[in-house]
Amino acid sequence: MISAGDFRKGVTFVMDGHPYVVIDFQHVKPGKGAAFVRTKYKNLKTGSTREEAFNPSDKFPRAHIETKEMQYLYNDSDLYYFMDNETYEQVPLTLVEVEDAIKYLKENDSAIIKFYEGRPFQVEPPIFVELKVIETEPGVKGDTATNVTKAATVETGAIVYVPVFVNEGNIIKVDTRTGEYMSRV
Repeated sequence: MISAGDFRKGVTFVMDGHPYVVIDFQHVKPGKGAAFVRTKYKNLKTGSTREEAFNPSDKFPRAHIETKEMQYLYNDSDLYYFMDNETYEQVPLTLVEVEDAIKYLKENDSAIIKFYEGRPFQVEPPIFVELKVIETEPGVKGDTATNVTKAATVETGAIVYVPVFVNEGNIIKVDTRTGEYMSRV
């Protein structure tokens, strides 16, 4: 059990049968009245966030999250298949479970899959990925103003804003946390 007074960023807990992770917290002790913990937390299954004030003595069971590195194999209409690198077991995931991560994953790429009670609920791609630009407008010669960007579609279908000197066929490094262009490879 964990008390609300012990909440920190990244702490997982179970409330009403759903697993949550603390995104932000603030211990508040007003001049008048009892202290409380203002908490912003995210549902690990649905991804929805909420803010709520808890009494510091409120207790919750910890949510035990298991993580595994798995390899993305392929997608078959609505399902995305990942393989456990140790047991070679294949796990099918829905589009809701792979969310934004699939925009940055190519076949055979590794990803971190998070499980709660044996069920996968979230996919985390590597922090940096290298992707090939398949479609973008050609750069205009002489357009050297700083921070000029253009939209580029990469091989996974994601749209990344890149500097004007990046052309089709270039391989770029992308930060998957923000979706931003990092460099040309």
